Amino acid sequence: MENALYSSKNTEVSETSPSIMSVFRLDDFLAGWIGGASSVIVGHPLDTVKTRLQAGKGYKNAFDCIVTTYKKETVTGFFKGLSFPLASITVYNSMVFGFFGNAQRFISEVRYGDRGHSCDMLDLTLASMLTGLVSVGVGAPVDLVKIRLQMQTQPVLSQNVTLAGNGSFPIRSVGLQNQPREGTIYRGPLHCISSILQTEGIQGLYRGAGAMILRDVPGYALYFIPYTLFCGWMNPNSNSPPHPCSIWLAGGLAGSISWFTATPADVIKSRLQADIMHQRKYKGIVHCIVESYKKEGLHVFFRGASISAIRGFPMSATMFLGYEMSLKFFRSL
Repeated sequence: MENALYSSKNTEVSETSPSIMSVFRLDDFLAGWIGGASSVIVGHPLDTVKTRLQAGKGYKNAFDCIVTTYKKETVTGFFKGLSFPLASITVYNSMVFGFFGNAQRFISEVRYGDRGHSCDMLDLTLASMLTGLVSVGVGAPVDLVKIRLQMQTQPVLSQNVTLAGNGSFPIRSVGLQNQPREGTIYRGPLHCISSILQTEGIQGLYRGAGAMILRDVPGYALYFIPYTLFCGWMNPNSNSPPHPCSIWLAGGLAGSISWFTATPADVIKSRLQADIMHQRKYKGIVHCIVESYKKEGLHVFFRGASISAIRGFPMSATMFLGYEMSLKFFRSL
């Protein structure tokens, strides 16, 4: 198996001037979509719990959040905001994995004069951190819309309600007296994007992007590097491809490590992105950190850490396994 993350640096054919098609391949694009879509479906329920713990109110702990969400919204409550990240995961994951692989090849060419030269830890760190920085361009709007929809616990506007003796009619005709404009109930991802653009402009879609950079730049280093190391340890014979079980375990462990260590920055990002749901309270990253610490103490920055670590394992394990297996299939055709 040609492993684009673990062993591509060893299997890459050395070229002095590769074509664009040799860098951006359709099979990488499709494999990234399949792996990413699988991971979103697996990890989204716990992601909803994590977001509500970090940015919501009234939950004692993760278990209480799960029970409360199920009682009020049934199973569908855990999948709020799923459609948008699922649809956009094609672009996001193909960009992340494609950029990471291309960055490795570029760094190898600059440092060693050979795109196929094996990358050391410094090379992998630089490539992964650059990937985290670039990923925010696509990831910030996706995360924002996902979080706004996850934090929305009211019925959608188009849902009908029944009043005694008056039949059914759309709830939007009721006239929500105390509902502020910023508290608009979103009908779906497109309506959410449209509402944000109308009220906040294009910069509104990137609210929390600064905190996301603080999360993803080190976060991707603690994602790709552990995966590479774990695969290497479990596969000492570098000439043979890693076993699927090794890929699954390495990906899961890397995901848990990355998400757990990224929790403080993720808490700030989630609060900034969900802020408009409760009237704006935070002026920026520093203000959010200070206010959160004053009101809730140091432990607030680790709220949802256990959920993030637990969720990170199956989500990342599915991501890497789906990606690698899909890539192997497409390249065998």
